[in-house]
Amino acid sequence: MLLVVAAAVVALAGIKAIDTIIGPVVLALVLTIAVSPIRDWLTRKKAPGWLVVALPLAVVIVVLLGMVAILTTAVVQMAVLLPTYSAQFNRLVADAQKWAADRGIAPQVNKALQSLDPAKIFDFAQSLLASVLGVVSSLLLIVILLLAMSLDAPIISRIMSAASAERPAITRALTTFAYKTRRYLLVSTIFGLICAALDVVALYILHVPLPLLWGILALITNYIPNIGFVIGLVPPALLALLTGGVQRMILVIVAYLVINVVVQSFIQPKFLGDAVGLTTTVTFLSLIIWATVLGPLGALLAIPLTLLTRALLIDSDPSAKWSGALVSGDIPNDQPRS
Repeated sequence: MLLVVAAAVVALAGIKAIDTIIGPVVLALVLTIAVSPIRDWLTRKKAPGWLVVALPLAVVIVVLLGMVAILTTAVVQMAVLLPTYSAQFNRLVADAQKWAADRGIAPQVNKALQSLDPAKIFDFAQSLLASVLGVVSSLLLIVILLLAMSLDAPIISRIMSAASAERPAITRALTTFAYKTRRYLLVSTIFGLICAALDVVALYILHVPLPLLWGILALITNYIPNIGFVIGLVPPALLALLTGGVQRMILVIVAYLVINVVVQSFIQPKFLGDAVGLTTTVTFLSLIIWATVLGPLGALLAIPLTLLTRALLIDSDPSAKWSGALVSGDIPNDQPRS
């Protein structure tokens, strides 16, 4: 166990040291896997070789650029809007101070309010914008990787087919990884669109500025497991506080909680089934680990990265079935269920 933990620490430290390379590589791999059905369909239709490569690549590039544009727009809009609400912010602070003074807790509340400086929020928005724009510097590398992987995809597919007889365990593990990754992305996208549409309707009803933009942001953050909708909730909740006070902010928070808890906790698992094959604890730990190692990109890719790790270290080893059971929560078929 100590050897395994030590090896994991060394491996994660090495990945973190080259996170600017590993992150784009994994993102390109996941996107290539996501559009593989398009490539397979074109191959079955006997489309020209250049079209088999160009069409999936074009789809991925459009989606990738769209996500970066949306995130950049969201941060820019926040940076532009926040300074215009300085008067409302000061009024909210004054109301909070008066409320605290009436209840004899003014010193504690005043100390907390000192950290809520609009200028600090604006500086944070600017730094966040700089971080988002930093992703653009990796786009050229991601596009080159996508092109290379798209060109090599047919070759890799033939190699996997040829290796299935000699190395059935690793072939089956990698094939399962690709299938589960595609299904996870498909189900997450469908239910992310449902949540985003409902969020937009709620924000329109509550008169929160830029509801469509925050709905699209909610769709993107839906790919972050467990806490994604909380990240997408922060901008509209803050604007609701500035435009309509505490009551409107509470209504926005309640609306997001109801929509996302009902859809993601009760409806989505019924359709997702065993597509991911990870327990709730493993999912949450994977989010923490990969976000620490690879940053925001690691949070977005937490599930695919964990599925890849499971395929390489557990599913490819027939003797590791109990390790797989601990990760997935499924008891092996040859053992009785309690």
